[in-house]
Amino acid sequence: MPNAKDDARQSDAERDLAERKKKLKLPEENLLYFLQKISPILEPWQREILRIVRKIAQYFYPQKQTKVMNEGCATFVHHYIMNTLFDQGRLSEGAMLEILHSHSSVVAQPDYDDPRFAGLNPYALGLAMMQDIQRICTDPTGEDKDWFPEIAGNGDWRGTLRDAWANHRDESFIKQYLSPHLIRKMRLFVLSDDHRENHYTVAAIHDERGYEAVRATLSRGYDLGANEPNIQVVDVDLRGDRRLRLQHTVRNGIPLAERSRDEVLKHIRRLWGYEVSLAGIDDQTGDTVYETSTASVETAA
Repeated sequence: MPNAKDDARQSDAERDLAERKKKLKLPEENLLYFLQKISPILEPWQREILRIVRKIAQYFYPQKQTKVMNEGCATFVHHYIMNTLFDQGRLSEGAMLEILHSHSSVVAQPDYDDPRFAGLNPYALGLAMMQDIQRICTDPTGEDKDWFPEIAGNGDWRGTLRDAWANHRDESFIKQYLSPHLIRKMRLFVLSDDHRENHYTVAAIHDERGYEAVRATLSRGYDLGANEPNIQVVDVDLRGDRRLRLQHTVRNGIPLAERSRDEVLKHIRRLWGYEVSLAGIDDQTGDTVYETSTASVETAA
């Protein structure tokens, strides 16, 4: 049976934890920032290197959110200009054939069962969506008018594309503009990957019942917040054992790949100077999915 002393010790521990978290502003999702500021062992020049790496990573992070739009825009504009110049007689047939050969190689999209398949080619998807928007604006079908009443038949495909380029990233662009026509043309479908099952399930195909699911699923596939690991610093007792405690929010029951996870933990250990632990917590139930630390990783190695 717990007694008053046990309750007091527990209360003191909880109070110390709350004070530590408040002082260190935990949890902290930017691990490089935390190491740069708090690591007990880094020299000033090492902290400066971490700061530079962190700043560069922050600069490139937004660009990861616009792959389809950046590559699609470049490919669409290049394709349109080259064809316009050829139609005006300013390019020879030989030059146009070279351009088309290069263009076709860039936008090639292997089938899902092709050994070369590695997902959707952002050049292919971006170009296809922007050409489809041009079609919807200039030659819409009844289906297009139902799905895109604000742009279907407006005749201003340039203005519509400029608005999309200015106000959307990949996730919202696909959610807003991927049409049933293009879903059918590209024969898109959704695979359900339940970690509790040993097989995939086709959850939606390119038909009337599947359009919304295909569009929503593809859109989520470009949401970095939902697809990149959510790992945060949750606790460290600088006056005690100095163990750095990290927490990974596990989505859909999918843990981190052990090999790369362990290598990263060992590198964090070198930057921190003391033991580092990582706990995987299920985002739905709050249960602990796995626990590991640099001590166990080094012992296993």
